[in-house]
Amino acid sequence: AAHPSKPPGPSTACLIRSPPEHPTAAMADPRVQFKDMKTYWEIPGMKAGVITGKLAWSLLQYCKAKNFALPAFNCTSTSTCNSVLEAAAKIGMPAYIQFSEGGSCFFAGKGLPNDKGKLQASILGACAGAQYVRHVAGAYGIPVLTHSDHCAKKLLPWFDGMLEADEAFFKQHGEPLFSSHMLDLSEEPHDENVGICETYFKRMVKMDLILEMEIGITGGVEDGVDNSGAAKDKMYSTKDDVELVWNKLSPISPMFTIAAAFGNVHGVYKPGNVKLRPELLTSFQAYLGPKVGYEKPFFFVFHGGSGSEKEHIHTALDAGVVKMNVDTDTQWAYWEGLLKFYKDKEGYLQGQIGNPEGEDKPNKNYYDPRKWVRCSEETMRDRVIVAYKDLKAPGA
Repeated sequence: AAHPSKPPGPSTACLIRSPPEHPTAAMADPRVQFKDMKTYWEIPGMKAGVITGKLAWSLLQYCKAKNFALPAFNCTSTSTCNSVLEAAAKIGMPAYIQFSEGGSCFFAGKGLPNDKGKLQASILGACAGAQYVRHVAGAYGIPVLTHSDHCAKKLLPWFDGMLEADEAFFKQHGEPLFSSHMLDLSEEPHDENVGICETYFKRMVKMDLILEMEIGITGGVEDGVDNSGAAKDKMYSTKDDVELVWNKLSPISPMFTIAAAFGNVHGVYKPGNVKLRPELLTSFQAYLGPKVGYEKPFFFVFHGGSGSEKEHIHTALDAGVVKMNVDTDTQWAYWEGLLKFYKDKEGYLQGQIGNPEGEDKPNKNYYDPRKWVRCSEETMRDRVIVAYKDLKAPGA
């Protein structure tokens, strides 16, 4: 691994620049303070375990300054969380673990009620996932960010429940439970989308929470949300879209990221079937940069990263992408581990007794869940490392 498994010295206060007095006022490039750092461990206050607030934001600034991004992985269980943590620790990189609304419900248990308008199981599952990661992250010796993924308007009760948990945790520990949250109101009129984000962001900033928001629609199907029939114009954001977000959110705090649409699609697709235009992100940076006085003011997120060509990923990195979501590819990787195990041990998995070695031979050592779940973890772990490599993570 390129980075030491532990920070080189004691924690100190983390430095971060304040937002400009006016959203278009000139300010110093916040990336400058990270330019000469050789490792993310040099960020003041960096530590192993879950990081939040200005420290988490400094890590994203470091990524941007060094022209790489962190892959963020949707997790639905302690097993999938462990796969991500193991992979990140293996290469000495920070981990980014996120929970969708449906994945959160699954984490808590599908047998629990999850009433429409309440989403109590999804709230419980997301918080349980974040708490689990907090309990084990430090043992892996790397910084970890926890995040909630797409939250549409109809899922706002889930968002509200997580924020209440953040506020309770903040009151007790001086930091929120999660590192960041995402609002996906891209199906709503743009002004309404940004307005709701602005309202929530004012609440979040009191806890130094990072907000991720989406403009333009990510196509395909993800977590039960079907945008496969989205209008073409909705799949590509405009410079006016992103400027409005900047003008509304940057006076509140600099700690927000934008999942701007450039033809992104959830799921895997054949090359050429989807028209990705990451150069749009470059044009957005070039448009706003002169107005604020430094290059690449936006922090972008790449949604629908599974199946994307490296050329498009690298163009997006050059345009200021600091986080890329990966789900479909790791879902397949997790299943593939089980598939390979079954094919390899099929003769030992047809009953509790009897296998190719004899009719009275027991098979407990093969159907024990720890055997085949571990195989799934290993193949997912390996795919997670591939994502780090694709995003030019140092040491991957």
